[in-house]
Amino acid sequence: MSALSGTGPLLALALRRDRVLIPLSALALTAYSVGSAKATVALYSDAASAMKDLGSVLNSPSTLTLYGPATTTSLQGLSIFKTLLMGSVFVGLLAFTIVRRHTRVEEEEGRLELIGAGVVGRQAPLTAAVLLAVSTTLLVGGLSAAGMIGLGFPATGSLGFGAAWAITGLIMTGVTAVACQLTSSARGAAGWALGTLGVLFVLRAVGDTATSDAGRSLRWISPLGWVNQVFPFGADRLWLVGLGALVGALLVGVAFALLERRDLGAGLLASRPGRARAPQTLSGPIGLAWRLTRTPMSGWLVAMVFLGAIYGNLIANVEQMLGDPNVARILAQTAGVSVDQLTTAMAAVYSATMLKISVGFITAAGTAVIVRLAVEERSGRGEVVMASATSRARWFLAYAVGGLALVALLTLVMAFVMGSRGAAALAEAPSVGQALQGAAEAIPAAWVVVGAAALLTGLNARWAPYAWAVLGAAFVLGEFGTTMNLPSWLVGLSPFAHVEAYPLGHWDWANVLVLTAIAVVLTGAGLAAYRRRDLT
Repeated sequence: MSALSGTGPLLALALRRDRVLIPLSALALTAYSVGSAKATVALYSDAASAMKDLGSVLNSPSTLTLYGPATTTSLQGLSIFKTLLMGSVFVGLLAFTIVRRHTRVEEEEGRLELIGAGVVGRQAPLTAAVLLAVSTTLLVGGLSAAGMIGLGFPATGSLGFGAAWAITGLIMTGVTAVACQLTSSARGAAGWALGTLGVLFVLRAVGDTATSDAGRSLRWISPLGWVNQVFPFGADRLWLVGLGALVGALLVGVAFALLERRDLGAGLLASRPGRARAPQTLSGPIGLAWRLTRTPMSGWLVAMVFLGAIYGNLIANVEQMLGDPNVARILAQTAGVSVDQLTTAMAAVYSATMLKISVGFITAAGTAVIVRLAVEERSGRGEVVMASATSRARWFLAYAVGGLALVALLTLVMAFVMGSRGAAALAEAPSVGQALQGAAEAIPAAWVVVGAAALLTGLNARWAPYAWAVLGAAFVLGEFGTTMNLPSWLVGLSPFAHVEAYPLGHWDWANVLVLTAIAVVLTGAGLAAYRRRDLT
């Protein structure tokens, strides 16, 4: 039996398990890139009009930090400005999810040991995971390129866009493969892989905002810097995807070498010995749930502080961004206000719009906490906890309340930082108090989605991953349903569609109370179902 025996069946199994995740993610990312490009082309008749409104914004430090430099001043290049780098990060996260799920997660939960008892080589699981991640990366890049070509964009530039996205996916495939060999837990692997992605993003941001040649060289050290350097619809440096593939292949090779030097279920880096006695905080389910989720929670907190600072700094450029009447119309629809309100208080509507969009991302943090409860159940650790004096209700509520509280905390922190930075950047910007009031009105909408995740988890642990589909549908309908001219009844199904642009509107107590009540009912129904069903 060779080291690769069983790779084909394992690849087929992984593909079947991801039969929902991969197609939905690929279609969502394609719609994200193509839809954004189509909207930009529809707004501007030519590159000159686009540069008139966006020129000053493109060169601001905050914009360079978040999106990187514009690849070209052509209309096609400007239409992919916001999706090029951020979309590539999403592709990298998708590759990370696939590799970790089919290697370290399987190993940690004991399924890989069971599979290994058959005719399966030592390297087969990692090979299958890498092949699936690479195939998915190329699929997403190819679909996005085909979509751009369908819009009438030049084929070479469209392929350059797809190649730029593929770079991050290929790199993160290798990074995650190595991280899964270093640690003995899925959480540890996530920390190493996502921490590396964060470091690469910071290096790229420093390089893009630097004024010296030495500082700008950092963009070439970070593979995320290569994404913008492809210059789709400009220089079209397609050869950079080869560099990304080479680095990814080297990292995968390192992962295979490390795999042969560790035992099954272990990592090369020894876990730190725990305390001789557990702290008092671990005496209850709330403390244990916090201990298991504190690392990603801390990461989300840092990310929201960073995002709030970026959005706050961008407020100073809001008048230039909204100078075009078509842009004003689109933003007014997204914010849920009239164009007249927009033109009289641009900074306020911009702040409200950014807050609404950010709440959709923040909801993912609360959803992840709920899904973690299902992971603990499937791994058997939840059963061990409930064999003690801990009741099912306390164990369930530790995660449900934790997810709801995390959403509220992150939203308020992001709003506070955005309000503080915005007030410092522009005198007409909303105050910190207004930003916090707007955040408080948006929180119940996020709670509804987290409550839906709690209900799915309470009904069946296997249904918990579908909470991500609920979040995705709610976000798309709520944030883009109006601009896509979807029926109002369909848009109204999303809780995010009922979030008002508070800095220009009024505090709608009925809206807040109804959404909060729905979230409480969903969470309560999940608790009732969890107490009555069998554990998986």
